[in-house]
Amino acid sequence: MYHHFFGLEEQAFSIAVNPRYLYMSEQHREALAHLLYGVHSGGFVQLTGEVGTGKTTLVRSLLEQLPEGTDVAMILNPMASLPELLSSICDELCAPYPNDPAHPPTVKLLTDSLHSFLLHNHAQGRNTVLLIDEAQLLSTEALEQIRLLTNLETNTTKLLNIILVGQPELVDILAQPSLRQLSQRITARFHLRPLSALETRAYINHRLAVAGLDSGKILVPPAIADKVYQFSGGVPRLINVICERMLLGAYARNVRTLNRSLFAQAHREVSGSRPANIALQDSGPGSFQRVSKFAVVATVLIGLSAAVMWWLPEESRQRFTVWLEKSPVVRPLPARISEPAPPTESMPTVALDLATPLLTPTQAPKREPTIPRWTHSLNEAQGALAQHLDQPHSTGPGACNSASSAGFQCERDNLQTWDDLRALDRPVVLTLITPERRRAYTTLTALNQEQAQLLNHGETHTIPWPELAQMWTGEVHYLWYRPPAYTRSGIGPGHSGESVRWLAEQFARLDSQSEPLTRSSYNRRLMQRVEIFQRQAQLEVDGIVGAMTLQKLNQALGLEKPLSELDLTSGEQLVAVEG
Repeated sequence: MYHHFFGLEEQAFSIAVNPRYLYMSEQHREALAHLLYGVHSGGFVQLTGEVGTGKTTLVRSLLEQLPEGTDVAMILNPMASLPELLSSICDELCAPYPNDPAHPPTVKLLTDSLHSFLLHNHAQGRNTVLLIDEAQLLSTEALEQIRLLTNLETNTTKLLNIILVGQPELVDILAQPSLRQLSQRITARFHLRPLSALETRAYINHRLAVAGLDSGKILVPPAIADKVYQFSGGVPRLINVICERMLLGAYARNVRTLNRSLFAQAHREVSGSRPANIALQDSGPGSFQRVSKFAVVATVLIGLSAAVMWWLPEESRQRFTVWLEKSPVVRPLPARISEPAPPTESMPTVALDLATPLLTPTQAPKREPTIPRWTHSLNEAQGALAQHLDQPHSTGPGACNSASSAGFQCERDNLQTWDDLRALDRPVVLTLITPERRRAYTTLTALNQEQAQLLNHGETHTIPWPELAQMWTGEVHYLWYRPPAYTRSGIGPGHSGESVRWLAEQFARLDSQSEPLTRSSYNRRLMQRVEIFQRQAQLEVDGIVGAMTLQKLNQALGLEKPLSELDLTSGEQLVAVEG
């Protein structure tokens, strides 16, 4: 298949639902957290989003992360009649009910059978979830029956957790006065929006990385990713469609990096129209004639210009050069001819470089890049990091002590790869060995696929990260927030006191709950909530709030600044040499 041509192991932009390719943007993480909350809360959760925004992929990811002891009834055809809907729920849960073809089960019989099954499941310590996809297709009668299912409960808990997933029309349907009782029972709502321009870039790179693209290799340049965003509006399904078309086109042309011409062709094939402000490549006879005419005109201009430049005095020659460079006749053509017709014996070709001025009488001096001055004091670099995080700091030996007074702790770690640094996802102080073999430090404040943003001596610099990686030793220093009474052993079962109370209050804040799950001891409910968070953050699920879990929680609470929040769309590229 064509994907091997690009060094991929499989299709990166297949529209098939594959949870492995789920891109966890900030809103996707929050949406998945809502779904996981609905699995345990005993409530009613609603997830909506436009077509193609990834709702079904999120659902599939949820199914892969369900804790043990959870039974799920997933309904994919909500347009069935009410008895068929209830019997489908029973079938999904393997709940027995009388099934005589001569006497089809009634709604009451199916509801009673489902109630008996749920009571038995609850007695076995199992959790039951009803998940309905395309819920906007449910009839009013079916929605009312679903509301009645929420009445199946014991004295202390609901027997059935319900998740409705649908398009935005579901919001309008549930807003009807006749369904207000159902709407009032929904405990959590989330609307999935399309990706932003920056998220679209990250989404494309994520799928390529999952498909096996080598780290550091650029297949879709940022400019093309921005065009993809303009076309798709950030809808993942449309991103997949046009990227897949571009890869096919590149394979057919034997091109290994996507360009504007490939995007233009893919745009025409996908939408049937020519994208605005995109220079398209024509391949018909008329196109060749236009290029040939331009070549003749340009050749004549070159000859005339050379003749004029030969006999004009120096002052006039300079004025003529300025006029010529500003003339629209010699500016580059808007059309890009990436694959011109091969030359024939009867028609010689004229090689023209349309991307540069035709005449360059004086060579412009090259601009020397700004060189950062590395910091040779760890304390000074830690002080710059604390300043970047808006924390108390000092540039002397007490830089960490100043931060500790605000609850922050200095941490040192040794990372193995650049991906580990991305996974840490926080501003850090990097330890470097410069080309002069001197130890130095720099504060990394932002990072993308191409560049790193650094803070040195109060000045911000941007440098190609591959050059920075050559000097990085793997050692990092960073600051992270410690809650009251937090110890190295973490927070887990058997703990109580101020740290447990703080933890429960923070999860109540995240879940918009008025009361925390506990006020003193680390109980089972708090442990389950921690496990949900760890699963959402793709951490080891052990129910213990260790350093990594706490750092991710701090970022979710806004107590710490993640590396990915910063934008590197501007800035000069620097040469990484000792200053």
